[in-house]
Amino acid sequence: MNPQAVARVLDANLDRAREGLRVLEEWFRLGLESVNWAAECKDMRQELGGWHHPSLRSARDITTDPGTQLEHPQEQQRRDLEHLLQANCSRVQESLRVLEEYGKLGESRQWLPPTMPQVCKQMRYRLYEMESILLATTLRRRLERAQLYLITSPIEGWLAAVEQALQGGVTLVQYRHKTATPREKLRDLEQLKLLCQRYHALLIVNDHVDLALLVDADGVHLGQTDMPVAAARQLLGSQKLIGQSTTNSQELQAALATSADYVGVGPVYATPTKAGKAPAGLDYVRLAAATVRLPWFAIGGIDADNLPAVCAAGASRVSVVRSLMEAVDPAQTARLMLTQIQSQTTTIPVSGC
Repeated sequence: MNPQAVARVLDANLDRAREGLRVLEEWFRLGLESVNWAAECKDMRQELGGWHHPSLRSARDITTDPGTQLEHPQEQQRRDLEHLLQANCSRVQESLRVLEEYGKLGESRQWLPPTMPQVCKQMRYRLYEMESILLATTLRRRLERAQLYLITSPIEGWLAAVEQALQGGVTLVQYRHKTATPREKLRDLEQLKLLCQRYHALLIVNDHVDLALLVDADGVHLGQTDMPVAAARQLLGSQKLIGQSTTNSQELQAALATSADYVGVGPVYATPTKAGKAPAGLDYVRLAAATVRLPWFAIGGIDADNLPAVCAAGASRVSVVRSLMEAVDPAQTARLMLTQIQSQTTTIPVSGC
């Protein structure tokens, strides 16, 4: 046994765990403004710091550490905020596991309390829970900020139209193709996911929980005849988003009693997407504005011409299909619609952790 080598392992992982906790703490403190979560990260950092015995620090030797030369391309950039937070949760979890195991060695007892392995285990499980809540909270914050929700249609050049809409400011996209085969849908979703990642947009899958899981989409949207929200939540877990379509006050109240993260309100106007479905009208938008507290999106036949009336009825978020998918210039149309929404609505409140 080499006590010096054990000391170096403990030193490196105490540093690594505290560094990762500090990254998380800063987001809780300044990003989410959550005192409780920030304080919990700080408490864990302080406890780990109390174990960082001077003998462990003195064992550090950067010049002979081959790990300083090891790099992985994924470490050089973070795809988005979720990726950054998840990477640092993993960083802390992995370091705590190392501390837990090496803390069981007799050599470690000269520097560390005998209870350290059990405390590290408890911290590690807490980080698993924290990661789940953190990622779910971050997704829901992004959902709350989305004001223009694009639902795809299977037109020629659909992917290019989506990219132009993303360039125009769309931050939420739902993949919808009722007649494609499962293989075709999977192929489309794989391409669309890469596009949404590039533009930092949320990806929702219409109807199919299995496909959402397969491509690791951000959530699913369910119609009234699709899988119940409770069953979808059981399959997707707490981190993913679930939306529910509603067309009247009874469906709306039923959706609000579930764990759905947002609801669709419409169709406001007649639309070929819901052929034969009578429009719910602006009165339904007014009802949603007066009663719904979670994010909701007016949908159905909305375009740049009637959008002001929809916003005047109380909508601060809208879903569209043809207005962007079939626009001559989807980017410019998206910018115009976002300007219309923002000019007629107050700032959307954003909840914290």
